[in-house]
Amino acid sequence: MKESLAKYILNKVEMNDEELQHVLSHFKHRTVKKKEILLHEGGLSNKMYFVVKGCLRIYFIKDVGTEVTRRIIFENDSSASMVSFITENPSNESIEAVMNSELLYMDRKDFYHLVDTLPAWDKFYRRQLEYAYVVNTNRLMSFITNDATERYLLLLKENPEIIKRLPNRLVANYLNITQEGLSRLKSKL
Repeated sequence: MKESLAKYILNKVEMNDEELQHVLSHFKHRTVKKKEILLHEGGLSNKMYFVVKGCLRIYFIKDVGTEVTRRIIFENDSSASMVSFITENPSNESIEAVMNSELLYMDRKDFYHLVDTLPAWDKFYRRQLEYAYVVNTNRLMSFITNDATERYLLLLKENPEIIKRLPNRLVANYLNITQEGLSRLKSKL
């Protein structure tokens, strides 16, 4: 199960086998059911998740009570509610399993211990933060500069798995449009 995680890490940084095995030893396995909440809004994000199989979503609730999906995490990707993970303040987001999922996770304490003691892990973390910054900035710019059709086409080009594997309700939510609007888009294209 940790083979995919090892490949994911080595895709981002170089590590010798001893360093890699040390990092992998800090990850624990967890199986979650569809709709299971891994982090509730107001809780502390103290785990970094890697998806071996399945899908997670990170979302928040707007003032009017509607959910907004900020991030979708499929296999061979990792995430946490990063603001809470970094600051140790209560999370403004929740993390939910979108489908039955197999996860590996590392506790925050172990994660930062590795950052402090293993230069390759520090480099891995920096690359993760840089990637998250780029993704979040591009997503924000897309919401500001693109209409719904352009956002849908961009998603279809950059991350078609979201459209292929998730129900229309979540795809529409991720694109910040209604389900009806998504249906109209799909029928036009």
